[in-house]
Amino acid sequence: MTSNKDMRTEQDSIGSRQIPAQAYYGVQSLRALENFPITGNRMVPTMIHSLALLKKACALANKQAGVLEERVADAVVSACEDICNGKYRDQFVVDPIQGGAGTSMNMNINEVVANVAIEKLGGRLGDYTLVHPNDHVNQGQSTNDIVPTAGKMTVVALLQPLLKNLAQLEAAFAKKAVEFDAIIKMGRTQLQDAVPVRLGQEFNAYASAVRRSIKRIELAQKEMYAVNMGGTAIGTGINADLTYYHNVTKILSELTGTPYYQPEDMIDRTQHIDCFAAVSGALKECALALSKICNDLRLMSSGPRTGFGEINLPARQNGSSIMPGKVNPVIPEVVNQVAFRVAGNDVTISMAVEAGQFELNAFEPVVFDALFQSITALTGAVNTLTVNCVEGITANEQRCLDLLNASVGTITAVCPYIGYAQAATLAKEALKTGIPVRKLLLERGVLTIEEMENILNAHNMTKPGIPGKN
Repeated sequence: MTSNKDMRTEQDSIGSRQIPAQAYYGVQSLRALENFPITGNRMVPTMIHSLALLKKACALANKQAGVLEERVADAVVSACEDICNGKYRDQFVVDPIQGGAGTSMNMNINEVVANVAIEKLGGRLGDYTLVHPNDHVNQGQSTNDIVPTAGKMTVVALLQPLLKNLAQLEAAFAKKAVEFDAIIKMGRTQLQDAVPVRLGQEFNAYASAVRRSIKRIELAQKEMYAVNMGGTAIGTGINADLTYYHNVTKILSELTGTPYYQPEDMIDRTQHIDCFAAVSGALKECALALSKICNDLRLMSSGPRTGFGEINLPARQNGSSIMPGKVNPVIPEVVNQVAFRVAGNDVTISMAVEAGQFELNAFEPVVFDALFQSITALTGAVNTLTVNCVEGITANEQRCLDLLNASVGTITAVCPYIGYAQAATLAKEALKTGIPVRKLLLERGVLTIEEMENILNAHNMTKPGIPGKN
């Protein structure tokens, strides 16, 4: 090992390289930096935190097993705690998308932890005789159990704010459902007049859809709890001390408060990463539901004079650089765009999950990059939808009533009394002549005033049963 004022020399199985003397990363991280200039980004902070916390659990398990010297283990644990507290983040230099199944990100954390630990023991950076990235920090481990486990830990951590935001969105829709319960409007199917519905019923349906999405995500999240720690290279556990093997996941659960466990078939969990497809699928379903809801909000608020104009969305910014006074539904629009991104990421994840061969899937890096992006973007979209849109929505009750009265859709209620054919004839005449349905029913002597008021009560049409009878 040689060094000068600005650089130090490190060697790996490929050869020797010059490393900045004050860098906490090492030669393998440098090679990854050169090999993978892909996205221009670096690992997300939550992934770095997960890797450091996982390395801490491994050091504690190896110390407990007696295979890692106590002073080395303590230095490694202390180094991991520093990283978990936000230090040395600039030393994680590898691109999140990389070849090698994540070996580069594993070695990046190994090298940084080793050098921080070396410094704590009074040594010089790069003096791996004190703490070695592979022999000590990575003892009893492989990229193939570290990286997927850290990825699962990151997913669990990122999902918590998303689930919290979704619960707040559900509550906001439920509150509006109560507020709008007495407002009757025309329901629509295929963008055509259908039958009356209460505006509150529509918003309650939105709350139900969000609640269902929450349940799907929570169910998928449980798939993250099965981790292959101790499985090392292919799940067989080669080079993992038995005491370490049986304790590392328990220690990880204690450190995180999350019920991680070793699955019965560790080879399966090393080969297959379909669990990430399950999470991505739940996110996609959520994003699609929210996008559909936002389509409704944009349509119901369209106009404000020449569209439906049934509701008002909060004005958030000018809608045009040329048209004065124009205000656009920017919050629903951004949710739509996030949904497009989440759906696209799901395709990427699906292809990567399928692409594994034999004992390993080498494409976890792109899975994590896409999945973390989906969770983060969806978390932000849900928050802005709640705070900057749904909570401030107001209803135009008179406009809803006017459109309801102008529609021929209410004639559906008289079908049980006069039959579909006669009702359809009257509906076509109303559309052709512009004569309101109520007036036609009276003029043709189909219903009396009393019968009509009873049968065509709009509120009764929004409940199960035959209007005028049930």
